[in-house]
Amino acid sequence: MTEFLTNHATASGTAGDQGADGAPAARPPSGRTTARTAAHTTDGPSARAPRRPADYDAARRLRTLTGVDEELLAKVRYERSKYTALGGVVLGTSVIAAFSMWNFATEALGRVSLMALVPTVIWMLFVLNLDRWLVTPQPNARQRVGPLLTRLLIALLLGTVIAEPLVLRIFQTAIEERVADERTDAVDRLRTNLVRCNPVPSTTRTVTPEGCDRTYVLSFRATPGERVEELAALRSDAAALQERVDRDSGRLEDIDSEVRDECRRLVRIAATGLYQRTSECLRLRDKARDYRTTHRTGANEKRLAGMNTRISEIEAQLTSSRGEFLESRADGIERRLDQERAKQKEIGVLERIRALDELASGNPVLFVGIWLVRLLFVLLDVLPVLVKYLSGETAYDRMLTSESNSAVKIHSEEVRIAERRALANLEIAQDAIEQEVRRHRAESEAAFREHTAAMNIRVRQAVNALEDEIRRSSTV
Repeated sequence: MTEFLTNHATASGTAGDQGADGAPAARPPSGRTTARTAAHTTDGPSARAPRRPADYDAARRLRTLTGVDEELLAKVRYERSKYTALGGVVLGTSVIAAFSMWNFATEALGRVSLMALVPTVIWMLFVLNLDRWLVTPQPNARQRVGPLLTRLLIALLLGTVIAEPLVLRIFQTAIEERVADERTDAVDRLRTNLVRCNPVPSTTRTVTPEGCDRTYVLSFRATPGERVEELAALRSDAAALQERVDRDSGRLEDIDSEVRDECRRLVRIAATGLYQRTSECLRLRDKARDYRTTHRTGANEKRLAGMNTRISEIEAQLTSSRGEFLESRADGIERRLDQERAKQKEIGVLERIRALDELASGNPVLFVGIWLVRLLFVLLDVLPVLVKYLSGETAYDRMLTSESNSAVKIHSEEVRIAERRALANLEIAQDAIEQEVRRHRAESEAAFREHTAAMNIRVRQAVNALEDEIRRSSTV
């Protein structure tokens, strides 16, 4: 059986190595090369045109972006222009993606910088390679709907990502105006809240206005609230003292009026013949003197004058303190506004997107225009896949499918032949092992027989020698 398998394999190899005229022929390699070699052998020498330097021109480089096989495409030359145009579409899509990433990077950095070239080049190469993978012809592609839908979905998502920076670039002027207005309004609202939440304190226990938190409340080293309370207390005491002084002064003025009226009248003394004031006048004068002493009208007037002077001084100090407070509040507000403006130096991408959405929500015409531009760029980014899969199955695709199926069949047959050859080699090795085992077993049996015979001979010789020795002993 081993000899039969060996001879059969030798005969198969000899038949495969011979051509149609019986002469030995070189065996082509497996896979696509085998199919191409067979096709070239069938078509003759004129089937494959000699390679010219023109094959390495720009058109060939563009076709490289589509992933086609130039050797296989050479058999259907009339389809070269289609794949050249498809390569141009792939290149154009990658250029649009690079421009989109450049805009995104410059907006993220806030300025034009050479650092933006790094993500731009990386993104361009990534999109170029991804689009090349999406449009690369696949064998049996029309029979697999899942990969086709997956590629279309990837192209759609990629187009959406690429389109947004370009839309922001187109509507840049309107977006920047919108953001500038919003920032101005934000600064104005902040100024209004800072003024409202930091009023001039009238007391030491000023209540914070409603809606004011730590964001809008400023801190001050000194406030005029304490002097306001002191001034209010002093004014209250001065008003009470003024009322008392006015009441005492009125009463004293009445008494003095009575004294003046009474003391104008003079009476003649009969004994001396002189004129003198009446006893009532003297009594009223004593009453007026007692009233001033009892009610301390002079001291109260001096005290009131001192209190009024103190009130004037506190009012002057309060005016100065209020001015310092207003100046300090103005400085604090300006510092906060400067901090807010510092945060608004550059317009971020998210801020631009939000401003664009706000512009679109308030203007239906602008909303339609924005989405038309977005859809246009999405369509441009999906265009390579659409051009590839909407153009239908080409002769190149059919040839690729046929060559792929042929390569698969050839590979399967080669695997089977290799398997049969390996099994034959295993059987040969097994037979050799069995023969070696049988040979060793026969040698072992022969050696055992020889050893047994030698032992028998030795035993026989020993028995004979013993018998001879017994006979000699008995004879003697």
